[in-house]
Amino acid sequence: MTATHLDSTADLMNRITTRLAGQLGLVTLSGRRRPAPPALVVVAHGSRDPRALSTVRDLLDRVRALRPGLPVHLGHIELNAPLLPDTLAGLGTAEAILVPLLLSRGYHVKRDIPEMAAASEVHARVAPALGPHPLLVDALHARLTEAGWPGTPARNSAVVLAAAGSRDPEAKTDTQRTADLLAARLGVPVLPAYATTATPTIPDAVRTLAARGFTRVAVASYFTAPGRFATECAQAAPWIASSPLGTHEGMAHLLLHRYDQTRATPAETLPELASA
Repeated sequence: MTATHLDSTADLMNRITTRLAGQLGLVTLSGRRRPAPPALVVVAHGSRDPRALSTVRDLLDRVRALRPGLPVHLGHIELNAPLLPDTLAGLGTAEAILVPLLLSRGYHVKRDIPEMAAASEVHARVAPALGPHPLLVDALHARLTEAGWPGTPARNSAVVLAAAGSRDPEAKTDTQRTADLLAARLGVPVLPAYATTATPTIPDAVRTLAARGFTRVAVASYFTAPGRFATECAQAAPWIASSPLGTHEGMAHLLLHRYDQTRATPAETLPELASA
């Protein structure tokens, strides 16, 4: 028997064991079936870039692997199917927790997603945005390292944290908090900048850092998946640019963390979770 075949057999057995363990977790010692947990509905923004949908689907597969037995669904705010209202319609009157695949507070988190949930028959609760959170900093650091960020950066190094942008001032507050956390991790200045709507722009942030004497400026992509904004931000990098957060394991763990957090927290205190 070849090593390849042994590896394939071992992988198959591991998948079977994992799935069985997940099913057994739904059964009590007396043989009674436990109540099914609320479904996790990951709410992505949507993009015309086909890489975005592929990335989000791969990320959800990672979530399913981490939590066998948990129903995991995808819904989009716009541009991609399935749209969130269609996903919720398919759940009927089930219980669900909606976790935005969004990195900061803003109109989508505060208005769009709650309104779509309220218009459905689903018994839904909406989790806070993913950021700020240390797991996002883990992912940002890992992506920068993959792009060539050194273990010990030079004194003339700095980072532009490239985000999508929002008119909501709380979104800028969240992005600034992430920039502060990343700066503490890297030991260099990190300046947040935006692809649209908010200021400064990525080129402006690069020029600001250059004027302060930072000649090795990296752009950290603070996007959940590839797309036009992430591509344009990377093109503005004078040195290195990291990839979007994508399927980094920290993203999968954070989606489950927000799910668990929301499930365990009274609804009236959910807004306080945004920085937890």
